[in-house]
Amino acid sequence: MLEKEHMNHLATLNDLNNIKLVSPGQFEGHHHYYQKVLNAQIHPMVRFLLNMGADRIVSRFCHLNPKVGATALMGLLLRSNKYFRWGGADLFNVTTAEGARQIVLIETNSCPSGQKSMPLRDEFDDQSGYRLVVENAFAPRIKSKSSEKGVLAVLYDKNFMEASGYAQALSDYFNENVYLVPYFNGEYNDGHIRIVEGFFEIQVDGNWKRVRAALRYVTQKPWNRIPVATKTLVFNPVISCLAGGRNKLVASKAYELFNAEIIDTGLKINVPYTVNDVSKTEIPLVIRSLGGRGVVKIPYSNAGQGVFTIVNESELNDFMERDIPYDQFIVQSLIGNATWSSSGPEGQFYHVGTIPNKKNKIFVTDIRFMVCSGKEGFKPVSLYARKAKSPLADELMDSAASWDMLGTNLSIKQGENSWGSDTDRLVLMDRKDFNSLGISLDDLISGYIQTVLAMIAIDRMAGNLLNSKGKLKEKLFHSINKDDSFISEIMKL
Repeated sequence: MLEKEHMNHLATLNDLNNIKLVSPGQFEGHHHYYQKVLNAQIHPMVRFLLNMGADRIVSRFCHLNPKVGATALMGLLLRSNKYFRWGGADLFNVTTAEGARQIVLIETNSCPSGQKSMPLRDEFDDQSGYRLVVENAFAPRIKSKSSEKGVLAVLYDKNFMEASGYAQALSDYFNENVYLVPYFNGEYNDGHIRIVEGFFEIQVDGNWKRVRAALRYVTQKPWNRIPVATKTLVFNPVISCLAGGRNKLVASKAYELFNAEIIDTGLKINVPYTVNDVSKTEIPLVIRSLGGRGVVKIPYSNAGQGVFTIVNESELNDFMERDIPYDQFIVQSLIGNATWSSSGPEGQFYHVGTIPNKKNKIFVTDIRFMVCSGKEGFKPVSLYARKAKSPLADELMDSAASWDMLGTNLSIKQGENSWGSDTDRLVLMDRKDFNSLGISLDDLISGYIQTVLAMIAIDRMAGNLLNSKGKLKEKLFHSINKDDSFISEIMKL
């Protein structure tokens, strides 16, 4: 079924265009988790991973990967990111014809979804991952700016279910009122929110209130209404998006740079073969160089938008006829089935997929892994998986709709600021769904490490893109991201 995102949180939450007041002690699970999650029991293997600790994760991973330096890996897992402290990675479980399996990173997301789809790790802790992010990643940043005056807020443009959950977790943790503030695309200085002397201010009952810190769930082009440098502490700051958290082009370059830096450790961010800085007119040439099959991505889109799987001339022509307002794209090798995947420098990979169902059909799935980073290093927060609409074909027909077999994202855009979610394809980390994924504890450990490495790479890129005053190094950014249409969107104050 197609489930619209939950909108009725508290009695006062009746108009998405208004700022809502969230008070301590009001968290109720059915407002912040899907109904099927409330009745789910977490799978023992997933619970085990969440409680392993960095030392055991390093021991196990290095036992299976003896070329990896344990000291180097432990140092990375215990690292505290400065900018990108809360993120999620989308991962594919892939293999080769020779049976060499690995977890491949598809993209990384700043301010990701995932809480509403994760069974409780402890049945007596309703706030679960919401509080984990607030306590470990958000709160330490606030305490370092305790001299600032003002209110706490959650800014959001989608995923009301989770945005309101974070607001409630913030309210309970700090024991104060928190303001839940809609901030849709095009709403800068739109009457209820503004920036004055570097601080966000929100209008409540006719009075403007300064925001000392805000948890951001603004995911659609956040850079066009949130500046890189603010006196209000924004979590995650927009630089984490520009540096790769919502920018696939810069993310790809961040991974390349970080892989070069850690090559001696035996570690590597696993990504599909990628061609960066591709103009639209060059795309057919790149696709043909990949054997006529590939994935084209608009670097700045998310929630399943702007990704195009191409397996034949018809799909390529359909893409080329689209009117797209950006100048640069990335093209990646396509991971399909054994007989119709792209070949790259490291060979051909194809989807492991689900355990065959009762009709003997195998489906593509991805895994979303959310983690956070704080003073004690990284912590796993939540996981869920998503299944493609149609089963994976053994042989590719000329009329095949590749996205139905390969696209896993659940978000469905219903309007400019309206989203739905196809929860029938949601695969929970519970006793019922998990076994269908065909993944092991070692796969989960590899996915966690891939997520951490990607977040560190983007955090390091974010630091390189800022000057000593915390402002964007515009010339450097433009040299990395040569897309004038995109750069014109970045808010300047």
